Amino acid sequence: MNKAKWKEIMLYGAAILVSKGQLAGCYPLIPGFFAAVFMEEVNRTLLLIFTIFGMALFVPVQAMAKYTMILLVTGLCIRLWEWANRSCRTWIGAAAAGASVFLLTVAGEVLQVRNRAALWMGVLESICVCAMVLVAAPLLQRFLEEGAVPAWQGKEARREPEHGEKLQTYAKSFNGLSQIFSQMENFKGNFEPEEMGKMQQEIAGKVCISCSQCAICWQEESSPMYDLFFRLIHSIEKRGGAGEEVHQELSSYCPHSDSIVEEAIGVFEKAKLNLAWYNRLLENRGVIAEQLDAMAYIMEDCAREYKDISGHEGKLLGAVKSRLREKGVLSREIHLYQRQNGKLSLQLKAASKWGNCVTVKEMAKAVSQGLKRDMVPGKYTRSLIGREEAFLVFEEDTLYHTLQGVARLTKNHAQISGDSFSFLELEGGECVMALSDGMGSGINACRESEMVIELIEKFLEAGFRKETAIRMMNSAMVIQGEEGSFSTVDMASLDLYTGRCEFYKIGAAATYIKRGEEVECISSASLPAGIFHQLEIERSSRQLQDGDFVVLVTDGVTDCLQVPMPEETMQEILGSIDTNNPEQMAKQVLERILLCTDGKVPDDMTVLAAGIWEK
Repeated sequence: MNKAKWKEIMLYGAAILVSKGQLAGCYPLIPGFFAAVFMEEVNRTLLLIFTIFGMALFVPVQAMAKYTMILLVTGLCIRLWEWANRSCRTWIGAAAAGASVFLLTVAGEVLQVRNRAALWMGVLESICVCAMVLVAAPLLQRFLEEGAVPAWQGKEARREPEHGEKLQTYAKSFNGLSQIFSQMENFKGNFEPEEMGKMQQEIAGKVCISCSQCAICWQEESSPMYDLFFRLIHSIEKRGGAGEEVHQELSSYCPHSDSIVEEAIGVFEKAKLNLAWYNRLLENRGVIAEQLDAMAYIMEDCAREYKDISGHEGKLLGAVKSRLREKGVLSREIHLYQRQNGKLSLQLKAASKWGNCVTVKEMAKAVSQGLKRDMVPGKYTRSLIGREEAFLVFEEDTLYHTLQGVARLTKNHAQISGDSFSFLELEGGECVMALSDGMGSGINACRESEMVIELIEKFLEAGFRKETAIRMMNSAMVIQGEEGSFSTVDMASLDLYTGRCEFYKIGAAATYIKRGEEVECISSASLPAGIFHQLEIERSSRQLQDGDFVVLVTDGVTDCLQVPMPEETMQEILGSIDTNNPEQMAKQVLERILLCTDGKVPDDMTVLAAGIWEK
């Protein structure tokens, strides 16, 4: 017999013993205890039988008849309320018990035509019963929930440290592989003396081996041919061909000088091509090392991102389960997690007790009351639940909310814009704006910028850090190896819990923060992504306030101003715009820009605007 059954038997025993509690000829413990336990959904028939049995042992017959009727009326009222509303709150049960006591006391006193002063005892008894239910209900819920850890939960708790240790071990392995690849990385800019000697031997082997004077030219180390070949290769390396002085001197020693020069150029070009491929291989090794580092970070992050605090917050989880039950929702497998930023995340399986549809928003209110924090449904959580069990996630609500807007113009005579953008909401209360401008315009530029945005989105949704996502995207562009495949990256990541905004810029135009008429400019001087393996990311951070706006633009917007300081002009334009609508703000920016270009669009233009407000 499990622990829950033993607790249920203890409640039946308590139902017998409460009949001994007498106060001024009244027995308020009987209806109060009965109503509190009745709403806990134990075996209600057995509860009624044991309560009546206790009254038969300790309560006079007349009082037993009265309280039996009170129990029946109380139980009937709670069941009718549950049938009509598919739920029953604790205060409803308390009110039903108190009202039953008062009404039956009044009815009994009226029929017996006794001293009306006894009616006041009925009033006091009903108040006492109501208060007892309100106090006893949460205590009973805690009693039933405490220590009642399902078998599956215990197993999960035992597996969790082992799972985290495995991830940490995997992360260390990937870090080790990354270091091995990084140690191999040693780019070569020039040929080493050994490689020069090999080229010299290859040239002599192809030209001099068939010459009758070969033994004479190469028999001694003091032969001038060694120095001439060395100077010849250096001349080809610097000038792309043999210098006139070296060629004339070689002609005075060797009748096959033209053949030697021609062969030397071919050998050198082949060696130069091999060197380029070798450096490209080393570069790819560096890319792989970065990707292994990123995988190691993800594993480490997964091992520590969520901390299961269910075992330490049993009271809160019991309160959540009770609140959900009051709304007609049966829940199990409840886990409470704490994120790295200290915010809570609740995961559970739930189903409607009565088979009716229950909105997840209503459940979120119950969860908020139980955890004593504002909780909202997770991003991908369904909106309704029914009789079938569903997995639900509730996240701690953010302090801020944001609205975004965009305005775009395509270059004159172009069919498609080369700019791409994204508004992304991540787990953990982050809102990310990303903007990319592909080099040039048209379909090719659009394809490049779309690839950049899609890669960043996928990496961020997978849980990578912002810098890691950008570097892996850059690695993919470098490996792709298409000449001229460059794109800018402009990203703003807003923490909706704190209002802190992180800016990441790679070759992008300036970003602006508008606070009323004041406008701050955040500029960048880095190169676009896809040019070099080693990427320079310019990062800055700002604390935003209620009513602030963040505005991202492509260089096509500022370049059209044709003024010495286009950033200052953009600050003046934004400062003069008076609207709280992000989309209208973006449109008005482009309208002002077109006034400066006489309605012409010499380049693709995109403006992203996002406003932040406290909830």
